[in-house]
Amino acid sequence: MPTAEARRSAQLYRECYERIVALLTELDEAQWNTAVPACPGWTVRDVVAHLAAVADEWADGRLAGVPSDEHTAAQVARFRDVGTADLLAAWADAAGKLEESALDRGLVAPVADVVSHEHDLRTALGRPGARDSAAVRYSSQQVLDILESPVPLRVIVEDAEYRYGPADGDELRLQTSRFESLRWRTGRRSRAQLAAMDWSADPAPVLDELCLFGPAAADIVE
Repeated sequence: MPTAEARRSAQLYRECYERIVALLTELDEAQWNTAVPACPGWTVRDVVAHLAAVADEWADGRLAGVPSDEHTAAQVARFRDVGTADLLAAWADAAGKLEESALDRGLVAPVADVVSHEHDLRTALGRPGARDSAAVRYSSQQVLDILESPVPLRVIVEDAEYRYGPADGDELRLQTSRFESLRWRTGRRSRAQLAAMDWSADPAPVLDELCLFGPAAADIVE
């Protein structure tokens, strides 16, 4: 039987999928080849290929975590000779399988991956939006829950506060947002951008702990 978490994740994945497809159906061939700054070396098409492959592999149980660089390169290569219409059809099929797996087997869908790439695509295409979506809130909760700090740290977002590190000592505070926390936790900000956030004091002791992967090699402005 599906859990509430699995049902929730399936719904959030579907919402992200539908928003992304709405963006993609408006694109011409040149826009499909737009570079995506948050995914160096990838185009819009490459990101969609990755999304289609992740959905397919996640539903089949061939992928259960963050893929390696080699794995993601293979995902993109898998769809290299496929036209954009067929690529979208492949993702539609995979997204359907993913939803079925969530509802039939209780599989939790990879919401953080799809919503992160939604905003990668929005930035590349100059189409910002949906920054307060339920998927952003859900995924920011996930990535903030597993943050660790060597010093007392409090991260403050719109609707919550998170406390990390030792109980004793001067507390470093960061005022941020759900959207921004998702972006910096998933490596969509440079080290300079991390240091320039709204800190109460010098953030040097925690800068190396903020990103699950990354940080970005260059500033990403959204």
